[in-house]
Amino acid sequence: MVGSYGSNTLQYDPELCINCGMCSNVCPHAVFAPGERVARLVRREACMECGACQRNCPASAVTVDSGVGCAAAMIRAALTGKKEATCGSGIGSSCCYEDREATSCCDTKCG
Repeated sequence: MVGSYGSNTLQYDPELCINCGMCSNVCPHAVFAPGERVARLVRREACMECGACQRNCPASAVTVDSGVGCAAAMIRAALTGKKEATCGSGIGSSCCYEDREATSCCDTKCG
C-alpha cells in the first residue's frame, strides 16, 4: 500500500539533477514532481523502491536499493484489478502466492 513502506533507501541529490523530468515520468507512485530548476522530491514515503527513477536518471541524481518494491507486484496488481501493488513475503501479497519463492520480485521466500 502506498505510504506503508516506512523508511526506504531513496536518495536524491538536487545538485546533480539536470531537470530532465524522467524521475517524475517513470515513478509509479508520484514520488517526484517537476520543478522549475530541478525535480522535487514530494512523496518520499510513497517510494516502493522499484528502481525505475535510478535506472532512468541520466545524471545519477537518484539512488535507491531496488528490490524491495517490484515491477512483478505492479504487474500482478494490474492483472488482478487491485488498486495498489504490494511486495514482500507471505501468501496473499501481490508477488508471492502458492508457497513459491519470490525471486522474480524480492529476495525473500514466500510462505
